[in-house]
Amino acid sequence: MLKKYKTILEEAEGEIVEKKSRFIATVRPVKTEDEARAFIEEMKKKYWNATHNVFAYQIGERNELQRFSDDGEPQGTAGMPVLNVLKGEDVKDTAVVVTRYFGGTLLGTGGLVRAYGKAAKEGLLSAGIVEMVLYRKYVVTAEYTDSGKVQYEILQGGHELYDTVYTHQVEFTVLVEVDQTEAFEKKMTEIFRGQQAFAALEELYGVWQEGVLRLAGQE
Repeated sequence: MLKKYKTILEEAEGEIVEKKSRFIATVRPVKTEDEARAFIEEMKKKYWNATHNVFAYQIGERNELQRFSDDGEPQGTAGMPVLNVLKGEDVKDTAVVVTRYFGGTLLGTGGLVRAYGKAAKEGLLSAGIVEMVLYRKYVVTAEYTDSGKVQYEILQGGHELYDTVYTHQVEFTVLVEVDQTEAFEKKMTEIFRGQQAFAALEELYGVWQEGVLRLAGQE
């Protein structure tokens, strides 16, 4: 699993006008090629009367799947510029359909490349590119006498104190970036003088939104 990667979380739309031609970029997160194809067909039906419905998508940890289509525009002037925006931003698991309504004025090869690329960027800006970070979840159980020091070390190390439960002991749920787990476990071992007072749980992705850390697959 990647330690960090960029993607989008929800569908969005951006639009530009070039010499009276409308370029509407719709972007959507996709996990599989079937999802990408279904999205493309959906956009083609929605914009059935458009001049062109150009698309591009890349899927996979290493962008293993990269596809694009010029949909009747001159070769290399439409789909590739859209794909190049995804590649340039390194946005994974994302599909883009740029719909064009011809405005009566030819844009030329260079003009088409710029317009399709610009529209794709507008779509991504509208969606908001986010960085997914891979965390290891830990549960640390401390006596009240140690809890202050434990909490201090968690925060001092830059880790995320996700939850705290107070019973006869204090139970901290901590999210630690995967490349910092060794240092975190070493510090906890020092605090508890070699006793195993923490448990390493699953790895999962998290993303910061409006100042709140949200975990993938959880509300």
